[in-house]
Amino acid sequence: MAGAAVILAVLLVPGAAVANPSPAPLRGTPLCEVRDDRLTEISGLAATDDGYVVVNDGAENEARRRIFFLDHECAVKRTVPYPSRPRDTEDLAVGADGTVWVADIGDNDRSRQTVAVWKLPPGADRPVLHRMAYPDGPHDAEAVLVTGDGRPVIVTKYSANLYAPSGPLRPGTAVPLAKVGQVRLPASTTSNPFSVLGRTAVTGAATAADGRRVVLRTYADAYEFDVADGDVVTALTSGTPRVIPLPDEPQGESITYSRDGRYLLTVSETAGRPPGTRADLLRYALAAADPSTAPVATRAPTARATDDDRAEHPDDVATFIVAAGALGLGLVVVAGVVMARSRRARSR
Repeated sequence: MAGAAVILAVLLVPGAAVANPSPAPLRGTPLCEVRDDRLTEISGLAATDDGYVVVNDGAENEARRRIFFLDHECAVKRTVPYPSRPRDTEDLAVGADGTVWVADIGDNDRSRQTVAVWKLPPGADRPVLHRMAYPDGPHDAEAVLVTGDGRPVIVTKYSANLYAPSGPLRPGTAVPLAKVGQVRLPASTTSNPFSVLGRTAVTGAATAADGRRVVLRTYADAYEFDVADGDVVTALTSGTPRVIPLPDEPQGESITYSRDGRYLLTVSETAGRPPGTRADLLRYALAAADPSTAPVATRAPTARATDDDRAEHPDDVATFIVAAGALGLGLVVVAGVVMARSRRARSR
């Protein structure tokens, strides 16, 4: 019990293990309401010239196992079913040529031998499955980016590792993936339903139409990176992101850019919420990027123990928690027990 109290103290004291508080949050502006009862677990979103494309999380309900095309009012105007059952569709992207890429990469139990992307060319009515295999065992992931040359880049959920195919995708063949880097996101203080873990779980990604920016999202924030010469991996692994808080979205899984690049668009899942709850498509205005005022590359350290870290370095994680706990406990004594209890109540 004493150890648990120390860990809670570290997580709950304001400023403890947080190097760079998030900017002041701005609430998203509702654009339209998704009213179709099949769309309760929207996990992937992309904007098109004539509306939006979305997919559901998971594959339990046959009526939801399809790619949905929406108009600007969020009404379903067309669906494309998968020719075989997907495992866990978690994100999507629209390439420069209009191809829809659906990322079938979810793996909560870390039991999949392969993951996949479904490719739907413009005007087609049947997506094609392309399988891929991690080089180092299963990973759970909910975010994918597609480079200008048509290469998918998977971002794992809790470690933010980047994986990309080691060769061209081929139907009927599992192409090996290669680890190409890791993203270090700045620490966050943004309010969200999942507290600390919600600030570190990467749940979606998107590329601006001009290819010059990419964004990753968690349940709490969006992190926008500038891309030079189409090199998405270098941007994510060595760039300093702009932080856009997405406060208190019910279960923010999806993100995309508006077609003109001026806004970020998001939508939450509604499964598990009161019957009749509808998902709002939200818009967040982006500040114009000014390279002359961009911060020097001083990345704020993230204080977290990821799923992959727990599996690969359990002793290091335990040492970190104990050391951080000792420091946090001292801060709690100074700050007072009342504050700790209040923060603990709000985090439940």
